[in-house]
Amino acid sequence: MPSACRTLLVDAFTDEPLTGNPAGVVPDAGSLTETQMQAIARELGASETAFVHPSSEALHRVRYFTPSQEVDLCGHATVAAFSLLAREGTLDPGTHEVATNVGTVGVEVEPDDADDGSAPLVWLTGREPTVETVDLDYARVGEALGIDPAALEDVGADLSPAVASTGLPWLCLPVNFLEGLGGATPHPDLVDELASEHDAAGVYAFTFDTLDADSALHARAFAPGIGVAEDPVTGTAAGACAAYLHHVDVYDDLDAYDSLRFEQGHFVDRPGLVHARVVDEDDGPTVAVGGTATVALDGTLSVPDPEDDDIVVA
Repeated sequence: MPSACRTLLVDAFTDEPLTGNPAGVVPDAGSLTETQMQAIARELGASETAFVHPSSEALHRVRYFTPSQEVDLCGHATVAAFSLLAREGTLDPGTHEVATNVGTVGVEVEPDDADDGSAPLVWLTGREPTVETVDLDYARVGEALGIDPAALEDVGADLSPAVASTGLPWLCLPVNFLEGLGGATPHPDLVDELASEHDAAGVYAFTFDTLDADSALHARAFAPGIGVAEDPVTGTAAGACAAYLHHVDVYDDLDAYDSLRFEQGHFVDRPGLVHARVVDEDDGPTVAVGGTATVALDGTLSVPDPEDDDIVVA
């Protein structure tokens, strides 16, 4: 006998429905099996779906599934899930510990001083950042991404690409101008090979040439290896890139790292904004990414019992 499961689509890193990055959210997933969670994620078709479980070691335990596999951490789905919980009054403002496959991470919900029902700003503090610069064959990278290699070599001469992570590794790749980045026509198989060789979830290509003067950079994220050809707005990649910018001393003014704003999604008609901050502490920098979210769809799915087939019936 199928059981009903409340399931939502929540658009993260935006205040406007049908923009930003849609995430599936199942706010009460404690009774679901792994097979059921994977089936729900496949049925929803969002790049990631967050399943919120009770936890004895933290406030909640969250697992993340793409339509094809489980991933260890997802920034936009975390923002989506905890924005929902905060707006529905089941999560108080403040900092909370959340258990994930990469360990315990911090989630901060800023208080809503406006008291007008607007979405709270939710911050995810990742794991200890790691950054390792890499040498790339720009001709090969250009072929994989459908970008003129000159657009990569130009900026790469001063700013080497790197694999960076605050929980999920990304290959951070500078591009000289927005025109080159916007015109990228990636080949998924080649991008997957490139990311896999560097043990990265995908490629986060970015440029300092932005649409909005208040933005630090414009980015596109390609992760076909985890089932996401192009992610509209990417929290874990933004966190990795913030760590990278700090590591290579892009800004002379250290205060610049307190309030970074990354724009993404415009070239797939899902514009959004990620806030990022890097804080120097005695034992090294910590990186947080933040954003708002809004509910686009709220309903129920009929989920087959574990002994039944694992097809979710809408």
